[in-house]
Amino acid sequence: MSIRNSRNGRTRRPLSVTANWRQNIIYIGFVIIFIFFAITLNDKGFLNPNNLLNIVRQTAMIAVMAIAMTFVLASGEIDLSVGAVAGLTSVTVAMAIDAWGMVFGIGAGIATGIAVGVFNGVLTTRVGIPSFLTTLAMMGIAKGVAMWISDTAAVPIINPTYSWLFGGGSLGRIPVLLFWMLVLGAAGHYFLKRTTFGRRVLATGGNETAARFSGIDTRSVKFRVLVVSSMAAALAGMLYAGRFQRGEGDELSVIAAAVLGGTSLFGGYGTVIGTIVGALMIGLINNGLILMGLEFSQQLIARGGIIILAVALSQKRN
Repeated sequence: MSIRNSRNGRTRRPLSVTANWRQNIIYIGFVIIFIFFAITLNDKGFLNPNNLLNIVRQTAMIAVMAIAMTFVLASGEIDLSVGAVAGLTSVTVAMAIDAWGMVFGIGAGIATGIAVGVFNGVLTTRVGIPSFLTTLAMMGIAKGVAMWISDTAAVPIINPTYSWLFGGGSLGRIPVLLFWMLVLGAAGHYFLKRTTFGRRVLATGGNETAARFSGIDTRSVKFRVLVVSSMAAALAGMLYAGRFQRGEGDELSVIAAAVLGGTSLFGGYGTVIGTIVGALMIGLINNGLILMGLEFSQQLIARGGIIILAVALSQKRN
């Protein structure tokens, strides 16, 4: 439906059309970038099924953490410790499996996520330290503990069942990591959009004072999303361990995936589906730039420019 300006007789589109276009920029951008790489890198195997599946494998852990980060950002908080927690968990899981077996290893991973999440949540919601500072400090603590207990040495996992289930396995040609990403993505989308908890998260991030006056325990909401974030980081660490990787330094990629997908850094709005597409878009860009033969410094520049452009377009509001 168009609106006619009475002064000059021109037809003006309603603002909702522009708003919808901006909200969908991540999907448009993903398609454009995919087509660009498919055309320019066709002779270098970009469209090879193995290469496309490798993109999924390389970004699944980022997506897992970014799904939980969507809840944290939507509530008006931030978690800078996710990459370090993933790294710490990969170490604790490997050491526990080596000493007591797979079941204890999985338990150690879950316990690591819960312990860190409770620590972050208590300091942020009860003590009153901003989550930016709390999780920044936890990032350093988690990295230090991981280096201390492992003596900075790699701890291999020789349990084939664990390695298959957490990261290394495939069903036919489909990697198990894709199923982890899809299942957690579906669960995250459901809880954010279809449950009371999700509505409380969005209300807390949109206007915390109004949410409190409406009866929402905003401190409890923020505590829970921080625990969920740490548990997701722990799961990502378990997946990294299954692929014999450490998983540190993913903080910025995780936050970028969520914001790139349309989640507001200032709270009040989030989309899990967009976050997953944002994570895949980052993996797509990384893979394409490598196949193009760019030096690492050039990759960083190009990747940063693309992400800034996409975020600027998706976050702007008329």
